[in-house]
Amino acid sequence: MSSSPPSGPPAEGKRPHVIYLAIGFPPAAKSSTYRMRETANQFVKVGWDVTVVNIARESWELDSGIDLSLLDQVDPRVKIVELPLAREDLETDIRLFDEARALDPNGWVAKLRKRQTEKFPEPNFGEWRDDLEQAVLRIHREHPADLLLASCVPYVNLAAAWKLWEDAKVPYAVDFRDGWSIDVIDGVEAFARDSAEGRWEQKILDHAVSLWVVNDPIAEHYRRRYPDFADRVHVVRNGYDADSSPGRAHNPDAEAGLVFGYLGTVNFTVPHLETVLNAWRAARAKEPLLANARFELRGHLGNGATRGANRHAEVFKEAEADNVVFGGPAAKAEVSSIYAGWDAMVLILIGGRFVTSGKVYEYMATGLPIVSAHAVEHDASNVLRGHPLWTGAPGLDEAGLTESFIKAAHMAVETTDEEHADAMAHADQFTREALMSVAVKNLVEELAK
Repeated sequence: MSSSPPSGPPAEGKRPHVIYLAIGFPPAAKSSTYRMRETANQFVKVGWDVTVVNIARESWELDSGIDLSLLDQVDPRVKIVELPLAREDLETDIRLFDEARALDPNGWVAKLRKRQTEKFPEPNFGEWRDDLEQAVLRIHREHPADLLLASCVPYVNLAAAWKLWEDAKVPYAVDFRDGWSIDVIDGVEAFARDSAEGRWEQKILDHAVSLWVVNDPIAEHYRRRYPDFADRVHVVRNGYDADSSPGRAHNPDAEAGLVFGYLGTVNFTVPHLETVLNAWRAARAKEPLLANARFELRGHLGNGATRGANRHAEVFKEAEADNVVFGGPAAKAEVSSIYAGWDAMVLILIGGRFVTSGKVYEYMATGLPIVSAHAVEHDASNVLRGHPLWTGAPGLDEAGLTESFIKAAHMAVETTDEEHADAMAHADQFTREALMSVAVKNLVEELAK
């Protein structure tokens, strides 16, 4: 920790105040938005004032989209500041392009990346540094902060945390979620210790009150990388929102046709998707229970100019003959009713042992059979272990996935109400409210030490 004295606990009778850098907060239609929302709500519950810093919703419309229903469960006492920031490269209105971009789009992007990383070593977001720094300083002047919590990505949030620490000695904590110096997809170091990113990470963690990450492998990476900081690294899993569970006894209708479902961002590769759909086709040809079954997929497909119009969309179209339906994004308010109409879940995930995904918890809470379409050595496998209706993880093997689809079909029609209830109960330990409640209370206690 720094030798400089922190601002100290708030005066007696004064509500403490946290500035929460949460770019991706509702109504942004991002997977991280649920964690951010619950974090802000939990700070309010323990008696804190909360000021969330996000970017304008118009910017999210250019990016991953928005879901206004996400705002319904934000505590009304949370103050939200939306900064007029946006990713220039996601602009799709060619009438707004300057001559350089219109004539040489690739060259324009290369120059943009160079300009962005001159401010902070992060493509797409580095140029936001000055605006974020000025925003937190302004908020602190108007309502003195006792803590700043930075949720990353973007990592440029760290520059704002550092600025407030330097200028006003406001303590800060970091929620890396998936980590920065670890490439969670390939499981390798993302950058060297002596790189620009490495120097920033070292400096930030030297002075941070606490670091949150979503699973044990990522936590172990940081504990090994920064042994002096090890006791401040905490696993804060994502969990699921209880209102997303259908919460009912399951009554499949095999005659009408079993329905398998996937709900989540379509961020996996085309070959990954094709392997899953090939296995689905093979299972339907082999198993009578699946002869008239449907496979419904819901979620956001791409961002910016490619949202909803890319090779994935073409693959979905080609698979319609196999009773595959892509239904597009789903509002948060629809989730429980969507799950209520399905008979089995298909968990399609990228990455390996360093990736968990928030969806695994939500899928478990449905109490439905779960087909795993991800690497065998995946952290989702650790979470699912013990779930009574999990078909196991055969990896991205077409034959193995074919058998998983068949096994899930039998589970769907043969599971008793008691087994369904046991499967739902397995997920109870992972409600987002319970997990974030503990995380926020522990952070407040750490701050008071």
